[in-house]
Amino acid sequence: MGAEKVDRELVRAWVDGWIVSRQASPPVEEEWGFSFDVALPKHVTRHVLPEADEALTVKLMAAFPAPGTQLKVLLPPETVRPWLLPGWTLDDPGFLMTAPLKPVPAPVPDGFRLRTWARGGLVRALVVDSRGSFAARGQIAIPPGADTAVVDQVETAADQRRKGLGGLVMRTLANAAAEAGASTTVLGASTDGRALYTSLGWRTASPLTGIVHRPDAAPVV
Repeated sequence: MGAEKVDRELVRAWVDGWIVSRQASPPVEEEWGFSFDVALPKHVTRHVLPEADEALTVKLMAAFPAPGTQLKVLLPPETVRPWLLPGWTLDDPGFLMTAPLKPVPAPVPDGFRLRTWARGGLVRALVVDSRGSFAARGQIAIPPGADTAVVDQVETAADQRRKGLGGLVMRTLANAAAEAGASTTVLGASTDGRALYTSLGWRTASPLTGIVHRPDAAPVV
């Protein structure tokens, strides 16, 4: 199957912001994409392939045999699954999404409190209920001099969903990025998160599938 064409600059912007958000190592640009260290026991290194096909994906799986290595390809999981080598498994499916930035109202619902803070190019938003219990969160990375900000780690507590808190977090982060001078934003969305982001005006740029080397995992069938 042929390679999927995705805007390499959009992928690079996502990589740069994700690195700021997760405090990963600076990326190394390769002919086929980007590599960087994440430094977690089960997610040691990540390789991002803006244009992937079977030959390249298999070549890189063979070239990076260490457990905890992850490839991110801009293809749907059903395309990638038949390519997996032994010891490699699919991570949760996702989507690369993007949206223009513009200031928008972000009212806080009654019974909740919103706090934001910034450090090192990262703005975090936290929503708590009247008792101070966790309700929702998210963060947005704004690399120095970048025009594109990257939303990351958006989460709503299971018992606080369908109350508009995810939208509050997203609007708050978007406003912070727009105020910092960014004009667009990008994120890697889960299947569940995609519905929220679509409702807020985001568009899907590409599928986003993770392939992880876990030699102890059950074989993919």
